[in-house]
Amino acid sequence: MTLPRRSLGSTGLSLSTIGLGGWAFGGDGWRFTWGTQDDVQSIATVHHAVELGVNWIDTAAVYGLGHSEEVIGKALAGLPEADRPYVFTKAGLVWDPENPAAAPSRIMRPDSVRREVEDSLRRLGVERIDLYQVHWPDTGASLDWDGEGAPAGGGQVTPLEEYWQVMADLRTEGKVRAIGLSNHGPEQLEVARRIAPVDAIQPPLSVLNRAAEPEIDWAADHGTGVIVYSPQHSGLLTGSFTRERVASLDPSDWRRTHPDFTRDLDRNLDTVERLRTVAEAHGTTVGAVAIAWAVGRPGVTGAIVGARRPEQTADWQRAATLELTAAESAYIAEG
Repeated sequence: MTLPRRSLGSTGLSLSTIGLGGWAFGGDGWRFTWGTQDDVQSIATVHHAVELGVNWIDTAAVYGLGHSEEVIGKALAGLPEADRPYVFTKAGLVWDPENPAAAPSRIMRPDSVRREVEDSLRRLGVERIDLYQVHWPDTGASLDWDGEGAPAGGGQVTPLEEYWQVMADLRTEGKVRAIGLSNHGPEQLEVARRIAPVDAIQPPLSVLNRAAEPEIDWAADHGTGVIVYSPQHSGLLTGSFTRERVASLDPSDWRRTHPDFTRDLDRNLDTVERLRTVAEAHGTTVGAVAIAWAVGRPGVTGAIVGARRPEQTADWQRAATLELTAAESAYIAEG
């Protein structure tokens, strides 16, 4: 089976319009867990996604404090080499092994980045990472939200110019095939471009979060690939969430206390009902329409969609081929 594919900027990589996200594969025992996760199910999900036509996986070292990469490495080892998907991962969120429940820190010091890439290569069991990304700008802060979703903390900051040069060096050395920036704004992207080409960006994009449109426009102007994350807004746009569902989440699940699932839940569920109206008109699911909306945005190469079990990919084929009208897209995004 195949999914539609698009070129990732000038990297030479042709990507399925949907990629598998590995955040939840990290399991529990760390700050931003989605709750307990069965590794066998994670590996089965990777293999099923590949059968579906997905040809890339996106993860990060911090997911499960290395565990997501380890699980993906096992999944890759169980596939014939010709069937193995591209593997994308990220650096820059560093955790304290003595306090795994603490928020990871944004650290992009050159020595730290080089340690991280070697650790990721080992955990993934690959000789080269296909796309290596900076997870967040180095602010010297811990990654957390205070009640408004803002980072908090303090510490030494590595300038973007310095850490982007290290990323470019890793590409030159062959440890990574392409390099990208996640969660960086247009001004930061412009600074990076003067140091070395930006192969790809990874911003959030969903009907509920369209703040990254300036970055996507920047990428279109510079021939940069765009893979967006959270098109289903961490599950909110799957059509399965209610206040009761939020209350029943695993006590360790980060979503239980996030404003999107608490303070702003009623407003967000109104958007879900608009998605449902469009989904019913097309005979498909709310989640498929949410993905199609993001994949259909001008300039987007592909969208990262998380799944914890094989059956959660059931509507991906439809999502990848569904074309929404301009009127439908506008209706979904109203308000």
